[in-house]
Amino acid sequence: MDRDARLKRLRFRAWHRGTKEADLLVGGFFDRNAARWSMDEIAWYEALMDEQDADILGWAIGTIPVPPDIDGPMIRAMQALDYIPIAE
Repeated sequence: MDRDARLKRLRFRAWHRGTKEADLLVGGFFDRNAARWSMDEIAWYEALMDEQDADILGWAIGTIPVPPDIDGPMIRAMQALDYIPIAE
């Protein structure tokens, strides 16, 4: 599958997680960063999409430890949470 098709598929998966909180976190991260991802980073994100929402949310907000196979610069960027708009 080519890069554009993979990203299109991932964007759908990122924004249709099942809860609004997960959609905002996972989809917002995708929208902010995906355009500049390498093929390895796309593969990491594809693997992340197979994880449970509760785990992804816990890793992102720091309430549960990040497993070694997920840990790295991508999850640390997700943990910044600076890509989620906050309504005032």
